[in-house]
Amino acid sequence: MTEKILEVKNMKTSFYTHVGEVQAVRGVSFHLDKGEALGIVGESGSGKSVTSMSVMRLLQYPGTIKEGEVLFNGEDLVKKSKAEMMSVRGNQIAMIFQDPMTSLNPVYTIGNQIMEAVIRHQKVSKAEARERAIDMLKLVGIPSPETRVDNYPHEFSGGMRQRAMIAIALSCQPDLLIADEPTTALDVTIQAQILELLKDLKTKVNTSIILITHDLGVVADVCSRIIVMYGGLIMEEGRSEDIFYEPLHPYTMGLLKSIPRLDLGHKQRLVPIPGSPPDLIKPPKGCPFAARCPYAMKVCLDHQPDYYERKPGHKAACWLYHQDAPTVEFDTGVRRMKE
Repeated sequence: MTEKILEVKNMKTSFYTHVGEVQAVRGVSFHLDKGEALGIVGESGSGKSVTSMSVMRLLQYPGTIKEGEVLFNGEDLVKKSKAEMMSVRGNQIAMIFQDPMTSLNPVYTIGNQIMEAVIRHQKVSKAEARERAIDMLKLVGIPSPETRVDNYPHEFSGGMRQRAMIAIALSCQPDLLIADEPTTALDVTIQAQILELLKDLKTKVNTSIILITHDLGVVADVCSRIIVMYGGLIMEEGRSEDIFYEPLHPYTMGLLKSIPRLDLGHKQRLVPIPGSPPDLIKPPKGCPFAARCPYAMKVCLDHQPDYYERKPGHKAACWLYHQDAPTVEFDTGVRRMKE
């Protein structure tokens, strides 16, 4: 049986602002197996980054976890003190942030920034930490690591800075690596290199990975399973091939139709999803996607749907899969048949 390294149960996270409570995450549950790569996708404001920050307990005031459990290796991170979480972050769970240009300290060398985490968590000498820093730079593909370890961030290109961030994250050999939009600030060629690096690292060091992005194309080649979020909720969850070839939720289909495809030629028109994301100060009482969904029914506006599992591990929160719903011919070519 596959061992679960992370299990999130009914997590709710809110930000208490002067205009009201922003319900950023509204009851999210998922798990991550040991050695697995999980993708969390959705447009801006869907709650994916807040989910990762909640798992890491990195929320700043006025954000707070209102409810739920975050079980990491069986221990609830929500109940841990700040001191206990400091021993977990960077050691057992590490995070790659989305902007490598501002995530590195400009006045410290790359080597010192890698060594800091190693000395803090591994209790080794400076000489040993320096050797670990060189090994990490070599692992992430930095040329001449013995020399580059003494460089400052401004002496690295954007792609090299992101590799350095990954080296810092991996320096203490964490069980879980969370990558929040790790390719956003990079050009397409460097994006491909970073994603290939993540794949290689998963194979070499067997680190479990959560990859967070707004781009479905980014997770296609890295993750074995995908979660689609919208309006602070999980809309669909399944294996990568299920999400790409047999999508269930209309929101997932909308995301897929907005991705350029090489097989359709240069005359292809991308299809945007009309409308705007919901206001999470006053979230809709029904399905959050109902106002933008071409298949919405009255029940979608009034009641949140349950999760309907179409095959083991592939489920969607959509009323179209209720036994009394009408049969629909989706314009993606995927036909929904009644059980």
